[in-house]
Amino acid sequence: MNNRADRFSTAMLETPPSGIRKFFEMLIGHDDVISLSVGEPDFPTPWIMREEAFYHLEQGHTSYTGNWGLPELREEIAHYMERYNLHYNPQNEILVTVGASEGVDAVLRSILNPGDELIVCEPCYVNYVPLAKLCGAKIVTLDTSDNGYSPSAQKFEQLITPKTKAIMFCSPSNPTGTTISASELEKIAKIAQKHQIWCIADEIYCELVYDQTKHTSIGSFEGMKDYAIILNGFSKSFAMTGWRIGWIAAPDDLMAQIVKLHQYNTICAPIMAQYAATEGLRHAWPEVEKMRISYQQRRNLMYKAFCDMGLSVPEPTGAFYMFPDISRTGLSAEAFATELFQKHNVAVVPGTAFGEAGKGHIRCCYATSVEKIKIALDKIECFIKEIG
Repeated sequence: MNNRADRFSTAMLETPPSGIRKFFEMLIGHDDVISLSVGEPDFPTPWIMREEAFYHLEQGHTSYTGNWGLPELREEIAHYMERYNLHYNPQNEILVTVGASEGVDAVLRSILNPGDELIVCEPCYVNYVPLAKLCGAKIVTLDTSDNGYSPSAQKFEQLITPKTKAIMFCSPSNPTGTTISASELEKIAKIAQKHQIWCIADEIYCELVYDQTKHTSIGSFEGMKDYAIILNGFSKSFAMTGWRIGWIAAPDDLMAQIVKLHQYNTICAPIMAQYAATEGLRHAWPEVEKMRISYQQRRNLMYKAFCDMGLSVPEPTGAFYMFPDISRTGLSAEAFATELFQKHNVAVVPGTAFGEAGKGHIRCCYATSVEKIKIALDKIECFIKEIG
C-alpha cells in the first residue's frame, strides 16, 4: 500500500463533499422516503426533444461535435438570449458545456489566480465556493439573510478591494427561490463597471419565475457586455438533468481561454443532448410553460403550509425551492434534516450546505408531485410538534 503522506492533493483533501449529494445518497435503497432534497424536475424531458434524440441515434449521429458545440444549437441559444436583451455571437461568444456545473468550473479556472478575491452571495449553490477555492482564490461572502435573501449593490461595493476579481450570484436563487430586482441589478452592473470586475450570473432558473415576475439579466444593461459572464442550461426549465447540457456566454477574449479548458477536460457535450436541446429551443416552449405553471401551484401549496406551521420563509418568486427557518425548533439544520429523515422518511437539505448564511434553515424542493408534497408537509408539521 502507498503510505506517502502527500499522495493526495491537499486542496482536494480540504474540499468537503456536497451537502446536497450527501442526503441524496441517503435515499438509495429507501423506496419509502419522500425526497424534497435534490433539485430535479419530476417531469420527463418533453417528448419532442426525446424523439429528436432517438432520431439522431437511429441515424448513427454519435460522434464528437466541435469543441464549441453544434452550430445550430449555438445559433438557437443566441436567438433565445435576445429575448432578455443579450446579444452574443454564436461563433465565438457561446460555448455549449456539460451542464451549467461545468460552466462554473471553466469560468472560475479561466479568470481566477491564487490570491484573487471572489465575492459570493450566500446562501449559494454548493459548487461555487469549493471550485473557487481549488483555484486558490479567497472567498468573500455577502450574507443576504438580512435583506430578504437578495444582495444589495451597496453591500457588494463595501466588500470590493483591489484584489476583487469577480462577484457571483444566482437569480432566481438556489436555495431560496428569491430573485434580484431589475433596479438592484442595474446598480450592481454600474459597480462592476466602476471597479472593472467580472460579474458571474447563474441564470439556470430564469424560465421558472412566478407572480408576473420578469427575469432581468445583468448582462442586459448598457456597458455590461465586457463584464458579464452568463451561465445557463437546460436541466431545470427543460427537465434535462441527466442529459448534462448547458452553456456559457461571455466576451470573445474570455471565451478563447475558457474553450481551451473545455477542450482538455471535456472535448464537447454529448451530441444527442445537443440535438435534443436544439429542438427544445425551437419547439418545446409550451411544455416548459406547463411545467412552470405546475411549479407555481406547488409553490403556493408549500408556502401556505409553512406559514401555517408558523415558520418564517421568504416567498419564492422563481426556481423550485423553499428555505424555511426552523431555528425555533432548537435543532440545528443538520440535526433537523437527519432526524426528519430517520423518524418520518422525509429528506430535505440542511441550509448550511449552502453556506453559513443558511444556518437554522432547510431547503425543500417542490419539484415533486402534489400528493407527495402534501404527505411530506404533514410529516414535517408532525415532526415540529413532536420536538415542541
